Amino acid sequence: MRKLKLQMQITVDGFVAGPEGQLDWMTWGMDEKAIAFINHLIDTSDTILMGRKMTPGFVTYWESVKPDSAEYPFAQKMVGTPKVVFSRTISHMDGKNVRVENRPLVEAVNELKAGDGKDLLVYGGATFVSSLIENKLIDELNLVVNPIAIAGGMRIFTSRVPFKLVASTAYATGKVVHTYTPA
Repeated sequence: MRKLKLQMQITVDGFVAGPEGQLDWMTWGMDEKAIAFINHLIDTSDTILMGRKMTPGFVTYWESVKPDSAEYPFAQKMVGTPKVVFSRTISHMDGKNVRVENRPLVEAVNELKAGDGKDLLVYGGATFVSSLIENKLIDELNLVVNPIAIAGGMRIFTSRVPFKLVASTAYATGKVVHTYTPA
């Protein structure tokens, strides 16, 4: 069975976005070790799961990266990897390798996990990730803790959920990646 892995940026005080969805608090600098970790997550996955609200910005950003950019090799992975967008309100979304899933979340995710292939990777957004956590569908959480507190905003945890820490790595940028599995 394939694992469903989450990679998500988070503040030290537990927010994944500002009150209006702002992401201006993220530390953008990356070192070689952090880049290797992120590449490993995508290289061991063959499908990206996302919520409807964050997908247009994600797709537009990665599809617009130019060949002369340092991000281009990674952007090609993001564009080339199939993306499943979960929505109850739309049936189509523009973008390369994008399809919309309208079935109930648990049914659709469990079917994807039972399929053949590499692992599945979740990038967000907050409401979608929260639903995955509530339904106990995530097998591995990779929380990229940014060295900042914003004192308010969107969270992905709505109730008490126990986890087991399996790895923790600090990077030169000040970010720390904590990897958890369900307890």
